[in-house]
Amino acid sequence: MTDIIARCEAKGLRMTDQRRIVARVVGDSDDHPDVEELYARAAKIDPRISLATVYRTVKLFEEAGILEKLEFGDGRARYEDAERDHHDHLIDVNSGEVIEFVDPEIEALQERIAARLGYRLIGHRLELLGVPVKKSSK
Repeated sequence: MTDIIARCEAKGLRMTDQRRIVARVVGDSDDHPDVEELYARAAKIDPRISLATVYRTVKLFEEAGILEKLEFGDGRARYEDAERDHHDHLIDVNSGEVIEFVDPEIEALQERIAARLGYRLIGHRLELLGVPVKKSSK
């Protein structure tokens, strides 16, 4: 929370009370909320905050590199702190659930592929789409 606020201030963004609330809500989120979800959470803290304010604040934070915009194919832009520890996503296309994971083998493979193609990897985004495997009943 304060980390996001401090990064905003370091980038010279004017931090109003309502922007601080949005920063706090994002910082407290351990999921990938869209703007409507962020608004609902922020409105519980300050009922005077408007959906338009949340939209403008999220756009400002995204443009400043504070938030990362994620699109998981469900038509909703979702957001997370751009400086969270690296992780990849598995999206359950039936439920929309987003599962975060880190796999050292995938990380190493991506590095090897980039090197083989003559590149040094500076970042990546991996999103796997899946459906649950039905467990057989005995």
